[in-house]
Amino acid sequence: MTPAPVPAGRLRFGFGTNGFTCHRLDDVLTVLADLGYDSVGLTLDHGHLDPFAPDLPRQVDRLARRLDHLGLAVMVETGAPYLLDPWHKHVPTLMSATGSHSRVDLLARAVRIAAGLGAPAVHLCSGPAPEGMSEDEAWKRLTGGCEEVLDIAREHGVALGFEPEPYMFVDTVARVLELRRRLGHPEHFGVTLDIGHAHCVEDLPLLDCVETAAPYLVNVQIEDMRRGVHEHLELGAGEIDFPPVLAALKATGYQGPVSVEIQGGSLNAPDVARRSLEFLKAAERA
Repeated sequence: MTPAPVPAGRLRFGFGTNGFTCHRLDDVLTVLADLGYDSVGLTLDHGHLDPFAPDLPRQVDRLARRLDHLGLAVMVETGAPYLLDPWHKHVPTLMSATGSHSRVDLLARAVRIAAGLGAPAVHLCSGPAPEGMSEDEAWKRLTGGCEEVLDIAREHGVALGFEPEPYMFVDTVARVLELRRRLGHPEHFGVTLDIGHAHCVEDLPLLDCVETAAPYLVNVQIEDMRRGVHEHLELGAGEIDFPPVLAALKATGYQGPVSVEIQGGSLNAPDVARRSLEFLKAAERA
């Protein structure tokens, strides 16, 4: 895949397909390219590249050609809440007493899809710890599951970008780095930093979170948010001061995508995407 070149010193802005659930995937890509986005955060889900589709290899090949034609880079994301269980969000997890193999299988599929698309990394998160499970047992199961997926990621030359998610077992950058330590500091294990999530739950100031995650960053997601309220808001509708955040990301030398994640905007997705890109470009210049 050959993404469109990004001028030196400028961030690469993307938008997540989970904010376009009313659109066909091909139409999502067309809209984002026409608006001027550099990349797409592709959430594997029933409506957008189902990882369990019987003709998945054909779909991946076609999508790779389409991304190349549009000059869009891609990051593969696995945060679809009901992909494995229609009743309960984000389960089974790698920590689940039963069914954890389903999560390993999904992540392995995501790695192979990423390799087929030329994506540098696969995003993942911990999900909630099973009720009644001890902290030690949860860490043990999570580490073991990540080791299985890491073996597959190394084989395909794809990194894993682990995201701290509010109110999940791994909810802060510090806990991602603890997981990385338990895994033996593997080269293919990095961090997905969600700017809104960091503002929502981290004890560290937001700019300190950027600095702490910087050596391991493989993916950045962005939206506005209020402290203590896990609700993805349009940029400028919450509490975050974005120009210093974007400047801090640039100062780290980060070269990956900064991808807008506003899942609740699907009914007005093209307008939300347009406003988001205009906002980010203005904040980057400020």
